[in-house]
Amino acid sequence: MPDIILVLAVFAALLVLVALSQPVAERLRLAPVVLLAAIGAAIGAASELLTHAHLSERASAVVTLFADLPLGSETFIYVFLPLLIFEAALTSDVRRILADAAPILLLAVIATLVAAAIVGLALWPVAGQPLVVCLLLGAVVSTTDPAAVIAIFRDVGAPARLTRLVEGESLLNDASAILAYTVLLGIIVDGREPHLGDGAIEFAVSFFGGAAFGFAAGRLMLTLVRLTRDNPQAEATLTLALAYLSYIVADRFFHISGVVATLAAGMTVSAFGRAQIDPRNWSFITGVWTQVAFWAHSLVFLLASILVPKLLIDLQAHDIVLVATLVVAAFVARLAVLFGLIPLLSLARLTKPISTAYKLAIAWGGLRGALTLVLALSVTENPAVPPSVQRFVAVLATGLVFFTLLVNGTTLRLLIRALGLDRLSPADQVLRDRVLEASYADASTLIRQSASEHGLDQAATARALAPYDVAMNEAAARRAVRGVALTDHERVAVSLMALGAQERTLVLQTLSARTASPAVVQALMRSADAMVEGARADGRLGYKRAAEAGLGFPLSFRFAYFLHRRFGVRRFLADRLGERFEWLLTMRLVIQELASDASKRSRAIFGERLDAVVDKMLADRLDRIKVGLDALHLQYPDYAAALEARFLRQTAIRREVGRYKALYDEGLISAEVYRDLISDVEGKRDARALPRFDIGLDTRALMARLDLFAGLDTAHLDSIAKLLKPRFAPPRELIVRKGDRGDAAFFIASGAAGVDLPQGRVMLGTGDVFGEMALITGEPRQADVRAQTYSRLLVLRRADFQNLMRANPDLRAKFNAIAASRRQANQSASA
Repeated sequence: MPDIILVLAVFAALLVLVALSQPVAERLRLAPVVLLAAIGAAIGAASELLTHAHLSERASAVVTLFADLPLGSETFIYVFLPLLIFEAALTSDVRRILADAAPILLLAVIATLVAAAIVGLALWPVAGQPLVVCLLLGAVVSTTDPAAVIAIFRDVGAPARLTRLVEGESLLNDASAILAYTVLLGIIVDGREPHLGDGAIEFAVSFFGGAAFGFAAGRLMLTLVRLTRDNPQAEATLTLALAYLSYIVADRFFHISGVVATLAAGMTVSAFGRAQIDPRNWSFITGVWTQVAFWAHSLVFLLASILVPKLLIDLQAHDIVLVATLVVAAFVARLAVLFGLIPLLSLARLTKPISTAYKLAIAWGGLRGALTLVLALSVTENPAVPPSVQRFVAVLATGLVFFTLLVNGTTLRLLIRALGLDRLSPADQVLRDRVLEASYADASTLIRQSASEHGLDQAATARALAPYDVAMNEAAARRAVRGVALTDHERVAVSLMALGAQERTLVLQTLSARTASPAVVQALMRSADAMVEGARADGRLGYKRAAEAGLGFPLSFRFAYFLHRRFGVRRFLADRLGERFEWLLTMRLVIQELASDASKRSRAIFGERLDAVVDKMLADRLDRIKVGLDALHLQYPDYAAALEARFLRQTAIRREVGRYKALYDEGLISAEVYRDLISDVEGKRDARALPRFDIGLDTRALMARLDLFAGLDTAHLDSIAKLLKPRFAPPRELIVRKGDRGDAAFFIASGAAGVDLPQGRVMLGTGDVFGEMALITGEPRQADVRAQTYSRLLVLRRADFQNLMRANPDLRAKFNAIAASRRQANQSASA
């Protein structure tokens, strides 16, 4: 066993190499992983050469350590892989990725399997290995390393969508490739005949089982986060535990894909955690994971590259031919997917078209990295795999990795520039010039104010202003030229996209200020994202359509309403109504903030005309929000007052905390006093303690609202209450359908309903009854009846209605009078 002190010293030295390689790679205009791979291979080659040299005992120990690393493939897979996968999922913007879900799934899953098949079939005639072995190699080399590609994309300013496609692909690509590798390796080790159906079933069960387990694990962790009381260190620790536990439990205990489970867990935390965890804590968590992933990725690349010379020690001429075949097959496979399958998705309207330039950049950017080396290493360490297969996989996989790093990785930057993908779109160029122009104007104003305050010489002021004046004029000139190329539709789209992004920022601030619950923040973020995507796709119309959709009832509300209608379950519906109340109130506050002078100043870069368009859109949205909010406020004033009081309390607490922080920063109070003050405030600012929503469906309380039952004694009221069933109806709900058989009468205890008659709509309000005519006459329903606002009804079924009429002559007389009046009104209208 190697000396632990020596191992730690070597480990620390490798970290020094990792750190110093970053600025060197930047200076050489190389991706850091390319330089790390070269350094690792050089260390591995040097250690192999020095193994038999006459060295001192200490130097010999170091050389031996590098020549025979005390790390197996399981160390890489179980120590480093969960970290890399979880970090990639956690730091991804799941909502933006979902916008391109179809091409990403195609690139990551279908393309991985297609690429493995093309590579396997291309090598099979020339490799002298069984087809299943060639397919195994295809799965090994199907993993892509996005780190180098994304670093280059960001460095040259490639479009965000191109980066997002590659990031999204990498999330699922590794999972799909590792799963295919596991299935194929199992076939080789067991000596089974490959069967497409069995392999497909095993792949599907492992993939979807891992996804379901990871989602459940992620949701469980977010539940545990509530117990940490907003402690960022505790929250980050839970995410670290989740990465390892989701991988190990799925892989070892449930025998499903640990990679997919970890990926799903990370994406779940990313999708839902942003709206549950304080934004400052979220920044801390992602910062921790960025650092951990940097160490893990760099060390995996460095350590795996050290093993490369050992894998290539007996490279032969035939191996070079096979590597060349593999390189061509891998590139052709990627082109086949991008130019053969992706266009089919566009034709089916499952995704926006991807330009040829994007496709070429994605194809050439398919670098293979550390994971490919780790999988190849695991094959060489498996004693059940024949030595010839071990060598075949190791040599070819290593050759492809180094080819893509040294050839693709060093030329990708040139390709992106040649394709023109490093230039901003016309809309972004205009926006950039407006931002520069506004910034230069602010800087000029600040210089003049400072000169005036400090009594500085006018010549010095003019000298300081000169470069800003020149730059401002140049930016204005560029904007004038470029602005001509933009249509009004494009200008409006850009401004509305920025408005949606601004709204998302304000929504996150409500979470930080605890003026909204995590569930409501999640819904508001989805709405803001939808408006950004709507504006990007269809400009003003898309933005408006997304805003209208946000006002609709979500699936969770409709499901809760279904449970209430079918099974009489009220609790879920009450919770969803409470969330909708809070959603409307918070949305109103956000829109009012967007319409404030401070927010309008930030949008001044778009110009006065577009600012007027934005103001009109916000005013229309605010009117719609107020209508919905007033409807709920009318029915549930106590709950509205409780929500508004909570908002005011949280606003006051936020101001209080800011005051204490200012006093502490200015040195006017000690750290001990500051902590004591903050501790006292934290006890009061629990945004999760929402008032419990009462849907208000108590039968006796609703009966008291109806004049029809006035004057009845308690015994009669009790007997009638047993027959009546309370029901809630949201706005636009169809309560009675024309032509249906009458099965019940409906009493409006609160709210309003509209009866759609041929001569027009007749409005009914609190105390009115409808549906009784069909029960009295036996005829079908004569009109549609819809709820016009949130309404609480009492429902009396046909049999109970008839029994009630027989037992209560007074009520029968009242209903007959109502029926006669309506019959006469209908006859008058038809005449």
